Amino acid sequence: MSYYKHHVFFCTTQREAGHICCNAAGASQMKDYAKDRIGELGLKGPGQIRINTAGCMDRCEQGPVMVVYPEGVWYSYKGKEDIDEIINEHLVKGKVVERLKI
Repeated sequence: MSYYKHHVFFCTTQREAGHICCNAAGASQMKDYAKDRIGELGLKGPGQIRINTAGCMDRCEQGPVMVVYPEGVWYSYKGKEDIDEIINEHLVKGKVVERLKI
């Protein structure tokens, strides 16, 4: 068994002005929101869920992006509503959110 049930990585790379990057689309704020939300739900810690920052994931054009392990499911999201849906459906219920999957 893995140390975490789900390990979630948010790309938070910041590139020079004029270049597409996840952080310019609010990735750091959404990572912080997800981390806080997981804590509020009591889902943080060993055997549960871990939210982490990641460097460039080479999917800038599809960003902002995050990936959920151990499944290896990649998502793009627009805001808190999408993050809530990923948390509620994928991380809690185990159902991939097809409409956000990339």
